[in-house]
Amino acid sequence: MAYVDVGHNPWLIAVSFVVALVAGATGLFLTRELSRKSVLQKKLSVALAAVTLGTGIWSMHFVAMLGLRMPILFYYDAAITLVSALIAILIVTLALILLHFTRRTPTTIVAAGTLVGAGVLAMHYVGMAGMQLCQPVYSAVGVISSSILAIGLCILAFGIAYGTRSNRNIVIGTVCFGVAVTAVHFLAMAGTNFIELSGTHEIGPLISNETMAIGVILSSFAIFGIFLWVGSTLLMPAENQPAERQAASPPETLSTTKPSASDGLMSGSWLPCEREGSKVRVPASEIAFVRADGHYTQVYTSKGRYFCVWPITEASKRLLPDGFIKVHRSYIVNPSKVVLFERDKDKGRCSFEPADLPKVPVSRSHLKDAQSAFA
Repeated sequence: MAYVDVGHNPWLIAVSFVVALVAGATGLFLTRELSRKSVLQKKLSVALAAVTLGTGIWSMHFVAMLGLRMPILFYYDAAITLVSALIAILIVTLALILLHFTRRTPTTIVAAGTLVGAGVLAMHYVGMAGMQLCQPVYSAVGVISSSILAIGLCILAFGIAYGTRSNRNIVIGTVCFGVAVTAVHFLAMAGTNFIELSGTHEIGPLISNETMAIGVILSSFAIFGIFLWVGSTLLMPAENQPAERQAASPPETLSTTKPSASDGLMSGSWLPCEREGSKVRVPASEIAFVRADGHYTQVYTSKGRYFCVWPITEASKRLLPDGFIKVHRSYIVNPSKVVLFERDKDKGRCSFEPADLPKVPVSRSHLKDAQSAFA
């Protein structure tokens, strides 16, 4: 059996990596702050993100395949190519449903990363089956190593992006996603040889490399751009602007003087807190919830609990205009930090990430507002 010599176009390899990065950034951006959106906005955001990430995986693969150089003519079957794209979109959709419509735990994140890693592999090998006039021959080492790499890197990407939903982690998760999709493709290709065939066995019409190059690149960036525009305009929660302003306020040393009636929001979106003898400003963007403690409050964040000299009424004046909601006479909650809302008859409770944060009760009088905020 004589194998065909294989090479790659370095420019198209670079373009394929850019496609993966743009897809990852767009998809992860679309799934930010879903707890602060309406039910319809949340579903639409997840749907757009699933199509974006799935299309990005598929597009990266075929742009890279267009860079494949062999001394023979070869084409792609359109029907099999379409099936491979649908596989990627479907499996990414299942992963995002796990992440955004169930309780998000480390196990859930691992399961979602495993699903996407398996989807990358399935899309790759189904897409390779659509090659005409040549036949790919796989090695066991190539299949096994690419499988391990796909699942491992996708778990890493989702673990970083969903461990803490910050802009920094989303950027790092985007890079991990782009590296994962690209590295899996080329590791799988390194373990693949090709033999020439005398005829085709197509299911649908054939597509030339030139036509596919134009179609895949243009359609991918058009989809990413349109979805990004929709997500940043039509699907953005009303509280988004204050939340972004809060995120820019760093912790700093301060006095613990209680606010005056005229203090209002002019002093910034933070609470004066103490922990282990140190006085700090805790930005509202880092607060999961605030609990009344007599004439003072306890402030809970992912980094731990802080003591605040303000009563719950003063904390509410500062935080409610910035998107927090009152769910109980003793609790105010940051909706962007809630990962699960559970209703029990005429009451409810909120869960947060990390899982060791206490659950917050939702009273009957605040149940309707909570359901609207956490849907």
